[in-house]
Amino acid sequence: MTSAETQLCFLPATELAERIRRRDLSPVEVTEAYLRRIEARNPVVNAYTLVLGDKAMDAARVAEKAVMAGGPLGPLHGVPVGIKDLDDVAGVPTSMASRAVKNRVPKTSAAAVERLLGAGAIVLGKTNTPEFGHKGITDNLRFGPTSTPFAIGYNSGGSSGGSAAAVADGMAALAQGTDGGGSVRIPASFSGCVGFKPSFGRIPSVTRPDGFLWGHPLVHIGPLTRTVADAALMAKVMAGPHSRDPLSLPDDGVDYIGAVQAPARKLRVAYSQRLGNFPVDRHVAAVIADAVEAMRQGGVEVNEVEPDFKADHKELAALWVRTISIHYAAIAVYWKQEGIDLKGEHAAVLTPQFLAMLEGAYKVSAVEHALDDLLRTGVSDGLEDLFETHDLIVSPTLAIPPVKNATDGNTIGPTSINGEAVDPLIGWCMTYPINYTGHPAISVPAGLTPQGLPVGMQIIGRRHADESVLNMAARFERMRPWFGSFPGLMG
Repeated sequence: MTSAETQLCFLPATELAERIRRRDLSPVEVTEAYLRRIEARNPVVNAYTLVLGDKAMDAARVAEKAVMAGGPLGPLHGVPVGIKDLDDVAGVPTSMASRAVKNRVPKTSAAAVERLLGAGAIVLGKTNTPEFGHKGITDNLRFGPTSTPFAIGYNSGGSSGGSAAAVADGMAALAQGTDGGGSVRIPASFSGCVGFKPSFGRIPSVTRPDGFLWGHPLVHIGPLTRTVADAALMAKVMAGPHSRDPLSLPDDGVDYIGAVQAPARKLRVAYSQRLGNFPVDRHVAAVIADAVEAMRQGGVEVNEVEPDFKADHKELAALWVRTISIHYAAIAVYWKQEGIDLKGEHAAVLTPQFLAMLEGAYKVSAVEHALDDLLRTGVSDGLEDLFETHDLIVSPTLAIPPVKNATDGNTIGPTSINGEAVDPLIGWCMTYPINYTGHPAISVPAGLTPQGLPVGMQIIGRRHADESVLNMAARFERMRPWFGSFPGLMG
């Protein structure tokens, strides 16, 4: 690739969309550059499971004709995006990163994907994820691991790791992810980009046959981007009520883009070093402490305080595993009706931990599942106690820096931090408690460890206060400009 093409692939999506509208750039030119970038970099990073080169170029030519015709254009017209391979694009195989799923080609697109396409985005391909998105690491027995572009051989995070790595390495202008325990924010931290989890219900999820499948609330949908403004633009496109999602929120006038552009608000921030009692790697702790000091120097009122969740991180991690396992078990029942028997003939090809989750779900009684809401209530009350006196909570996104990829298709996280045991699937992720409550949260790049590994800072807002989260994230981004730090721009 030429230097000019590389620079093009790292343009902020907001600028890219504007230049396409002004006819400074052609959708064909842009898409060609991205496909060349993918051809050069995907064999190294492994961000994509499927590249839709011909389809993307056909869409780019249609988009170019629309530009030249001078008609109205969508806010993402001609902007290339990546779609997580758990989510459907009509006519394109969805693999779920599983050897058990073969030749599944959906007839319709996921609701968020429909909105991206309706805004003029061009889908470059499907991005890598752990099998069925069951852990905070992107690796699987079918496609292998995805690396963070900051250190090839170290993981990109999960479960939207392919999307995060694609954005961070200039292989997509924007990428879509889902977040059931941190799966947008985790890879944002490991891959050095921005990952925004809007309030539960802001971005609709239309699931069938169970329209209430993720209604705990647990699974959110969100953008992975290189800038906060790009995250706001993408969230604006995907957000809004949907008649087929009974849990989607009404349009209450959230101004995503305006929140980024608005002057800094006077906000009081609670700095939680351990988000209760998570053990945190010392290098991560040092990076976050330095980032918080930059916030203070920038005029933000910051107080050090820890929430009381009425349970320790081990109990809360076990709660997440139980909860998500029950959802997976329900999905397995639906899929069996479609000829995919995850607990039967396909069990032998599943990731061992995922199979154990399926089997473990049947050991939880309905009453026990209902009583788990007591633990969730403790998390909710712990957050709300802080929000009585603070506008935002800041913490590390993750307790660790990126981990090395395994060679067997089954990379997991650490089993202990600072000598304290943690669940290797999720226990090191300081993100999943916020999925229990549905609060908005974002991960922004905070800095690098001495080894050059990225560390994310999590900003959590009051219920439905998405604008405050974006405003503070943009403010921090101005304090600590990050855009030029992507490895693809530096060498």
